[in-house]
Amino acid sequence: MMGERIISEIERNYIMSVIEKGKRLDSRGFEDYREIKIETDIIKKAEGSALLTIGDTKVLVGVKADIGAPFPDTPDRAVLTVNAEFTAGASPTFEPGPPDEQAIELARVVDRGIRESESVDLKKLCLINGKKVWVIFVDVYVLDHSGNLFDASELAAMASLISTKIPKAIVEDGEVKLESDRQPLPLKNTSVSVTFAKIGNHILVDPSVEEENVMECRLTLATDREGHIVAAQKGGVGTFTPQEILKAAEITQTKAAELRDKLPKRSDSDL
Repeated sequence: MMGERIISEIERNYIMSVIEKGKRLDSRGFEDYREIKIETDIIKKAEGSALLTIGDTKVLVGVKADIGAPFPDTPDRAVLTVNAEFTAGASPTFEPGPPDEQAIELARVVDRGIRESESVDLKKLCLINGKKVWVIFVDVYVLDHSGNLFDASELAAMASLISTKIPKAIVEDGEVKLESDRQPLPLKNTSVSVTFAKIGNHILVDPSVEEENVMECRLTLATDREGHIVAAQKGGVGTFTPQEILKAAEITQTKAAELRDKLPKRSDSDL
């Protein structure tokens, strides 16, 4: 599990006993998020960027854009790719080297939320059908892992995409020319995710790293701006009952709206 480490039975029992009393270690309610802060345009040489904190969890996302070839099965659409990197200093459980299973899963969850909600208008980023399209790189860097990397990374990625500006592209005689003027990335939706941890018989929103260390399983639900659930990811060896899943889906409607209100606004869009 993400953030997993070996903990003592004393620590585990203490965390479990606090939760069984209807409380959390940081005094939040079971459905409360930690404080969220978002700063955009952090990386000046990137097309878009955002630094996001949820409690002590800190994630940096940068967006780069380049001209490339489309995938053969989607010749009229841009290419969107998401990568995640866990910096070694972000957690005692992280090690230097190529992305491990946790980083790959994080990237896929963020990618799926953005893709399934159709947040980026990929068709508008096609320049020459079958030949030239924009390639959008979304790079997630975990700087400090204190729990719930999924929601932090999804929200930071969306904030970065909203702040992204790419050069204006002109197609002449089958060639693409880039102008110095920049324009906002075409977006048509926003994706945010809400993550739940199951501990005993309780379902907790926005688990801290201590809670992740004792949870039986987790569930991440991504929604679009209409509140439709567009993607889901379950982790851990435990199980959620149908009733717990329905409860999580209901809570997601409220929490996703709260998270979406944290995103930066654009004057050219109603997102």
